[in-house]
Amino acid sequence: MATKSLEKLIDEFNKLPGIGRKSAARLAFHVLEMREEQVESFITALREAKEVIKRCPKCGDFCERELCDICSDELRDTHTICVVEDSRDVISFEKMGKYKGLYHILGGKIAPLNGITPDKLNIKSLLERVAVDEIEEVILALNPDLEGETTALYLTKLLKPFGVKVTKIASGIPMGGNIEFADSATISRALEGRQEV
Repeated sequence: MATKSLEKLIDEFNKLPGIGRKSAARLAFHVLEMREEQVESFITALREAKEVIKRCPKCGDFCERELCDICSDELRDTHTICVVEDSRDVISFEKMGKYKGLYHILGGKIAPLNGITPDKLNIKSLLERVAVDEIEEVILALNPDLEGETTALYLTKLLKPFGVKVTKIASGIPMGGNIEFADSATISRALEGRQEV
């Protein structure tokens, strides 16, 4: 039988996404077997991440400075914005190495059954960027599932009056798939084969 403190540790690990009860128990036992300095280093890394990392005020990605590395990179194509659900999608696109524009992180997708309505997403700042910056194309790179398609349709209606080209990444990423888990070649094909909406 686990002690009270061990149960509490297992419960905390179990709250993490994708971590079931068995994995949480394995992680908790691993922490108990770590040397004291390893535990302190782990705690310090968690604390520093929460204190230092914030959202970029321009695109919504994670950063440690005033703007994220991509928004502050003067070599990026500032006329193109790729709209993604979260920061993990940016990492996937950047790994590919072919896209040189800017990003905009929505922070999710419209899912009314889960309580995620448009006002809970980072849409207002996207519209402000399109209105103020000289944006020529907005690429909608949302996961090809029902919520992603709904969000893409909603954004298309909002963006059309600005007169910008609105495109959507092509197939290559299957319906119900997830950009985060797609390989670079698949993401590259989807980006290159994007279509105007």
